[in-house]
Amino acid sequence: MPGPHGFDIDSVRQQFPILDVEINGHPLVYLDSAATSQKPQVVIDAISNYYARSNSNVHRGVHTLSQQATDIYEETREKTRALINASDSREIIYVRGTTEAINLVASTYGRQNVGEGDDVIVTAMEHHSNIVPWQILCEEKGANLKVVPMDENGDLIMEEFDRLLSDRTKIVATVHLSNALGTINPVKEMFKKARTVGAATLLDGAQSAPHMAIDVKDIDCDFLAFSGHKLYGPTGIGILYGKYDLLSQMPPYQGGGEMIASVTFEKTIYAELPAKFEAGTPHIAGTAGLGAAIDFVNEIGLDNVAAHERTLLDYSIERIGSINGVKLIGNPKHRSGVISFVVDGVHPHDVGTVLDSQGIAIRAGHHCAQPVMAHFGIPATVRASFGMYNTTNEIDRLYEGVQQVFEVFG
Repeated sequence: MPGPHGFDIDSVRQQFPILDVEINGHPLVYLDSAATSQKPQVVIDAISNYYARSNSNVHRGVHTLSQQATDIYEETREKTRALINASDSREIIYVRGTTEAINLVASTYGRQNVGEGDDVIVTAMEHHSNIVPWQILCEEKGANLKVVPMDENGDLIMEEFDRLLSDRTKIVATVHLSNALGTINPVKEMFKKARTVGAATLLDGAQSAPHMAIDVKDIDCDFLAFSGHKLYGPTGIGILYGKYDLLSQMPPYQGGGEMIASVTFEKTIYAELPAKFEAGTPHIAGTAGLGAAIDFVNEIGLDNVAAHERTLLDYSIERIGSINGVKLIGNPKHRSGVISFVVDGVHPHDVGTVLDSQGIAIRAGHHCAQPVMAHFGIPATVRASFGMYNTTNEIDRLYEGVQQVFEVFG
């Protein structure tokens, strides 16, 4: 039924066929959207229809199917441009996901602009995908990886960020929304400060893109990375946004077909943007699914999604946090999408196993954020993460499932 924000949860849930599945004899409660979201029928249909009716390679054929595939491919690029309010569709580069997007920037812009003794700044709550590429770059160049610490609530200590910034800072790369804690970082403020020292900025939007509107002009990031599969789209497709002038100056990430203007054995002339960064046959079906996902999210409205998920988050904090023997990890000032917790005397993997027996899908582990776990002195957490299709009744099911954990483990 429609909620206080005009958000009709019953109608939304009907769009996701997997929610009719039973797991171990129980109706599925899917609380693992931070790992990957479920897919609405329109996304599934878009992928199927592409293969059934338009399957062909893009840009390379004069026949009708190739033109249809190219239209799908480029229409999604324009939809993505509009979604994030970029200035030019040529600033939208297709990649496999957030991980590849960050590696692309580190391997191209990073190698061009980071030298011995320079600094790259990340934060203490990064996903491994926004740590390891910069470590590789720093090791290669003799540069320094600097880390903005966080406090016990899971908020960044901004005074330390100010202290780390200097004229040696070449890149500031930060997560927008922590996948382990749900912290929403003050990225607009951080990037404004980074500009004062001439540093380039990269925003990891993998978690924030499904939960809130992202305006690259307002945030004024140089680069943005996000993944289709967390935004109710398919796996294997993602987006790198970069400011046109920066992308134009960067060397190719991969060589091959499509990213060239001409090739001889003596010299290759590279194609203009965005083709320069899209070597080989792309994931065309993935762009069809991503385009359908963007249409779907726009129809629901990200503001409506954010309001609904805020209700879920507040309710889950109250409900799960009230259980004796359960400790919530992190209490950031601004948060979205995620709660992490530990159960006294029970490993998170065992909690996950018991919950799965009740049809409840959560994530148990370090969530590719081992430095976050180290900060809180724990090996892992139980993480419940929300999507637009979740309900307070499902949080009640989680509450009951955690109570079952205590019964199983005494």
